[in-house]
Amino acid sequence: MTDAAAVRDSVRRAETIVVKVGSSSITDERGLNRDRLVELTEIIGKLHDDGKNVILVTSGAVATGLGPMPIDQRPSDLPTLQAAAAVGQSLLMTAYTEELAAHAVVTAQVLLTVDDMVRRSTYRNAQNTINRLLAMNILPIVNENDAVATDELRFGDNDRLAALVAQMAHAEALVLLSDVPSLLSAPPEDPSAVRIPFVAGPDDLSSLTIGGSGSAVGTGGMATKVQAAVIAADSGIPSVLTSFDLAVSAVRGQDVGTYFGPTHSRRQTRLLWLAHLAEPAGSIRVDAGAAKALTEGGSSLLAAGVVDVSGRFEAGEPVDIVDPRGTRLARGLPNFSADELPQMFGLSKSELGRRFGVSFQREVVHRNDMMLTKNGTV
Repeated sequence: MTDAAAVRDSVRRAETIVVKVGSSSITDERGLNRDRLVELTEIIGKLHDDGKNVILVTSGAVATGLGPMPIDQRPSDLPTLQAAAAVGQSLLMTAYTEELAAHAVVTAQVLLTVDDMVRRSTYRNAQNTINRLLAMNILPIVNENDAVATDELRFGDNDRLAALVAQMAHAEALVLLSDVPSLLSAPPEDPSAVRIPFVAGPDDLSSLTIGGSGSAVGTGGMATKVQAAVIAADSGIPSVLTSFDLAVSAVRGQDVGTYFGPTHSRRQTRLLWLAHLAEPAGSIRVDAGAAKALTEGGSSLLAAGVVDVSGRFEAGEPVDIVDPRGTRLARGLPNFSADELPQMFGLSKSELGRRFGVSFQREVVHRNDMMLTKNGTV
């Protein structure tokens, strides 16, 4: 679906939507901005009145927690950030619960980590919880569990988390709330900047300068919002990026904000994470035959085609798969660690079984745990 009017109509008809709000939209240098939060809850109330099932993905725990803490500015060390998140999350949820009660909306807190989204068991539990909450007409309020997330394994911002939650919940639309009404053709300070009403695919973004590394109280920016829309599009979910005052109109399908059309059918959440969020822990080099089998035959990667590994990775950690020249072919989740693989180079499954036992008679990377690249990009 690449027609702008059709995408707007699909957003209008969406029954389940994910709404993402960032720290800069509901907090300031003093902490939680209650007036802005009231505006947001009024939006959610109107969407509920329209019959929408809403999942709210919110940032703001750290910024909210900084208010009552003896800190002058956003800290950079992880322990203090996590302490601020622990303080702020309860304050944030209390505020949401109080303000949404005025709209007869019951709230529920759902805190997630990257691990929750890529491990099958915890992913399924989170999915079941969110689905049950929606079935009971309860609003799930999702945030990254900053108090326990490690520095090496984080979403980095909640824009991308929102895209993954949209996929998890089988949402039909993603709404990315911003401090500006739409994506622009140039930075906002440029007088030539005009609204971009529709993005059909990544090619429409290639000539744009998309800046914004986040505010003093947040980690996101316009670039991460666009990336979230691209992730959602890659899973078949249309998105709209807009501001508070235009949000309800955008969800009703009016020609405001910037709509992003879906570019792919739905993918598994862990493959979206693998393609768009995962940082490779190393690489696996394959021979020419294996490279052809992967890219043209859709095959799994077998030990017979592996010639080298680099980096330090455990089984299940993301790695790049590269051809003899070092060009990336895919990113995948291997069944073996960097220490185990060298003894397996060039061996068939039967040889692996004879030498090391039946547990080694597996693919190095199964096709279902792999994302092929396009022009070197996952």
